[in-house]
Amino acid sequence: MSLLGNILWLIFGGFICGLAWLLAGVILCITVIGIPFGLQCFKIAGLAFCPFGRDVVYGGGAGSFIVNIIWLIFFGVWMAIGDLIAGLILCVTIIGIPFGLQFFKLAKLSLMPFLSLIHI
Repeated sequence: MSLLGNILWLIFGGFICGLAWLLAGVILCITVIGIPFGLQCFKIAGLAFCPFGRDVVYGGGAGSFIVNIIWLIFFGVWMAIGDLIAGLILCVTIIGIPFGLQFFKLAKLSLMPFLSLIHI
């Protein structure tokens, strides 16, 4: 079932979402300071391309919290807003609700990516 969900996800906006995360990762990896942020973007891009059948587990230490605050100020809010808007648009129809819920999962992850692990 997750294979079918992932295929439909790519058609209904997941491909564009994954490309946006990849682009953000490439842009952030241009500078040395941005490399840790870019690597997180690449991890989230993997989830954005195939979210069905994967879970996000939250947890981390004080170091992760500090980096998350920096992420939240510069990048996280804007990416979360984009994911929330896409999720709300998809939740208008009954068929789009599972896809909208995946966008909500990505929105939560885009706020605090350094406190999370993606499990398959």
